[in-house]
Amino acid sequence: MHELSIAMAVIGQVEEAARTAGATAVHTVHLQVGELAGVVPDALEFGFGLACAGTVLEGARLVTETVPGRARCRPCADEWAVGMPPDLCCPLCGTAADELLSGRELQITGVRFADGTAGGPVLEPTGGER
Repeated sequence: MHELSIAMAVIGQVEEAARTAGATAVHTVHLQVGELAGVVPDALEFGFGLACAGTVLEGARLVTETVPGRARCRPCADEWAVGMPPDLCCPLCGTAADELLSGRELQITGVRFADGTAGGPVLEPTGGER
């Protein structure tokens, strides 16, 4: 369950942001998770809940947004949703995808501290495929 180590990395980054902002508690963490990132959102949420114990994030809510995987074909310039399991061949010409446009994200997009202030986006990658 690598989701626990991902949760711990997210918690570490949010703790640092909270410390910088002088926040004593965190209400919500928003995280984008690409459908190709190899992360199971339910397992991540479970690990997040466990790993928050005893930290400034204890009781915080993790809100995940799934980012669909999209690819582009260079020869015909088509773009498509790759789906799961991913179909990386162009639906128009059958050529293998040259470029993944989205779907590998694993990124903190916002933090809400318990006092109501926003921690702003914390845009450092937290792991996964890059």
